[in-house]
Amino acid sequence: MTKAALGGTIEVPTVEGKMARVTIPAGTPTGHQFRLRDKGMTILRSKARGDMFIQAFIETPVNLTARQEELLKEFEGESPEDTTSPQSHGFFSKVKDIWEDLKE
Repeated sequence: MTKAALGGTIEVPTVEGKMARVTIPAGTPTGHQFRLRDKGMTILRSKARGDMFIQAFIETPVNLTARQEELLKEFEGESPEDTTSPQSHGFFSKVKDIWEDLKE
């Protein structure tokens, strides 16, 4: 969760059994795909390799310590409600915004 929010690097296993380093940009949402060039399966009847795709899956932490809960509550208090997630601004609110712009 913190790497997705703040950014960083992680290592992921490839199809050949080695590890590849992936840079995670800050603000990465669940479902974002990363392309690892030439890390996929070997192309049939060729020495070339395909690309490997990995998908970000952000896990919510469980069994938090009292200090971790305190920090998350502090974070929640500091965050404006309308900027918490781009997905929280749903389809109908976007249509409403467009309609309001057209009326002006």
